Amino acid sequence: MNPNIVYQSLTETTDLLRGGMIGSEELVRLQLERIERINPQLNCFITLSSEQALERAHAQDSLLREGREPGPLAGVPLALKDLFQTRGMRTTAGSTFCQDWLPDEDAACVQSLENAGAVLLGKLNMHEIALGVTNVNPHYGVCRNPWDLERIPGGSSGGSAAALAAGLCFGSLGSDTGGSIRIPSSLCGTVGLKPTTGRVSLRGVVPLSWNLDHAGPMARYVEDAARLLQVIAGYDPDDPASVPMPVDDYVGKIKMGIKGWRIALASDDYFSQADPQVLEAVQAAAQVFAGLGAHVAAVPFPGAPLAAQQATVQLAALANSQMTTSDGAAFHRERLQAHPEGFGEDVLKRLQQGAALTSSEYILARRTQAVVTRQFERFFEHWDILLTPTTPIAAPLIAGPDALEQARLLTRFTSPFNLSGLPAISIPCGFTKENLPVGLQLVSRPWAEADLLRAAYSYEVAAGWHCYHPPSLEGS
Repeated sequence: MNPNIVYQSLTETTDLLRGGMIGSEELVRLQLERIERINPQLNCFITLSSEQALERAHAQDSLLREGREPGPLAGVPLALKDLFQTRGMRTTAGSTFCQDWLPDEDAACVQSLENAGAVLLGKLNMHEIALGVTNVNPHYGVCRNPWDLERIPGGSSGGSAAALAAGLCFGSLGSDTGGSIRIPSSLCGTVGLKPTTGRVSLRGVVPLSWNLDHAGPMARYVEDAARLLQVIAGYDPDDPASVPMPVDDYVGKIKMGIKGWRIALASDDYFSQADPQVLEAVQAAAQVFAGLGAHVAAVPFPGAPLAAQQATVQLAALANSQMTTSDGAAFHRERLQAHPEGFGEDVLKRLQQGAALTSSEYILARRTQAVVTRQFERFFEHWDILLTPTTPIAAPLIAGPDALEQARLLTRFTSPFNLSGLPAISIPCGFTKENLPVGLQLVSRPWAEADLLRAAYSYEVAAGWHCYHPPSLEGS
């Protein structure tokens, strides 16, 4: 068997499964063997469901042999961030409070994956209750970056990005409240998409912020993310945040090119506060887009100063942080009052900060949200895509600054798009001199996920960064 099969795309893998060149059970065993060898280095999994995965794979093989029409993900091994409810499978949310929770039903998007024929290998490590970006989890252990085991993978969906980069699953789902899909995707050299608010159901996803949470696909390749989104996108009348908008053809439009598109490269003082290597990689990516026939121009970030000469994006980042911690404190209020010792130090501190936020401060944050959202709407009347770095730095050391400082830094370019609800994707765009991945963030107007994926795919094919995998894991 080709050892590189663990780094194949979803398209290639489904073709092999449907053509009978490999069985799902054989593929799952291959993944489980690799997880057994490599996961001790990375600590990606909180729960590994080997028996359930093999039973499911056996059932999918039977359907394929019978010649019945398979689901779009039939037999493909996936793994999920551990805050998606999975019936009969432990769901911890990275917390001690849920360490023994076996949900009675699946989250809505997990049910969609099941209906599509996917095989779930287990649940992936995450920053505790999704409130953080380091994935240094005091209860389930540190998750490590496959490109450098002394560095963080990012968070809060760190286990998902690390597992994908290491070839431990073919796709994942993450959640994103201030950058929790895009940040680890950037730091681990993978692809992560935060859809428009209301595009993917949050029913059955353990909340951090009812106002800012998003669920979305994480993958190694852009087309894989499109295939996952195609399965999980759609209106859910049982989710109060879901919006009844038609689902686009994300896969069918992805190879149509971007000639003539108007692409803005964010260029102002706010975005210049990043590692020069990151800025250089993003500038080079902009040139690739120009080579693909797009009209690329450096532009200031949308919006004029709102107060005290603070730019819109700075206020947006602050408002997003305030709402995240306040909403988190509201959801966990009983645990916070009765058993504060059950939270890790950094998470407890942020929840206490959120609980201390005044109603006036929260109202002002919501006002900033409304203003920022309108300014972005106007910005995208003139531009198709906005390019920014995903994170201002590459993956920092685990032994670096504390989690709160890392959160302020790493969410700098991602959190404004949670506040505005716009779709945004992170894709690889190069490496630093330390051989650490650099992420490029693409943003577009509401409900334009198909455009985002189309632009990201065009760049991915032209640039070729998706072909690189962590060298420390080769041959392992």
